[in-house]
Amino acid sequence: MEYQKQLQHIKNGSGFIAALDQSGGSTPKTLENYGVMGDAYDNDEAMFDQVHEMRARIITCNCFDSERVIGTILFEDTMDRAVNGKPTASYLWEDKQIVPFLKVDKGLAERMNGVQVMRPISNLDLLLDKAKTYPIFGTKMRSVIYEPNVDGIELVVQQQFDVAKQILSKGLMPIVEPEVDINSEQKHDCELILKTTILRNLERLNDDQQVMLKLTLPEDAGFYQELIDHPKVLKVVALSGGYSRSDACAKLKKNSGMIASFSRALTEGLSKQQSDQEFADTLNASIDEIYQASKV
Repeated sequence: MEYQKQLQHIKNGSGFIAALDQSGGSTPKTLENYGVMGDAYDNDEAMFDQVHEMRARIITCNCFDSERVIGTILFEDTMDRAVNGKPTASYLWEDKQIVPFLKVDKGLAERMNGVQVMRPISNLDLLLDKAKTYPIFGTKMRSVIYEPNVDGIELVVQQQFDVAKQILSKGLMPIVEPEVDINSEQKHDCELILKTTILRNLERLNDDQQVMLKLTLPEDAGFYQELIDHPKVLKVVALSGGYSRSDACAKLKKNSGMIASFSRALTEGLSKQQSDQEFADTLNASIDEIYQASKV
């Protein structure tokens, strides 16, 4: 019952998905951008305390509303913690009607064949079973593509879809994220191979199966329309990939049917040192800019 309500919210909502899933490797930079330097914590537990405080401040802000933010991607540590006395995912769905997702990948392997595939995801079944004890709707996993290497891109996409099928078998919605690096000198060539490979893998899904796709904003406007319209794709969301918020939103507006799933671009300008009002005003402006770009 809850899954179907969440499905309709993602399918029909005009808002975007907030990516608050920075994990171990990216957390120090996230905190630094938020005004929390490395000398403010002396171990991983203290570091995650700091980043959870930041995420809770965002999530509980009144402007973080379900009309504009239809979903939020969480890191496992965030799922295991509480916000306002409730498990984070329960607070998001029950109190704010925002659909929670869970990042499930364990980071990237070494670069080979112009790509980085995912490291093996140990104990994935156990993690998915735990996610289902919360109102988690779906998952997210990330790979990166740097060069238009056919073998490398096929390896990335095949791995993503193999794991997606495992996630689907557990009754959860996978977000497949084969990111194309925005600094690739042959970004459009990568996108050409990627789209073809994704379409081939979509055809291998059962007729009653759907996935979501999280893709880098393309060089050519409307390039992913075929994926947006595909019956086996619930939603295509865009990552900001290192673009500034203004640049990412400008590119998103040129791709009708894609919605944002921004991380750095969402939290740009937020600081621990801001007063609650300053923080809320900054976050509200960010949310509204991304929402308006996602509505196009």
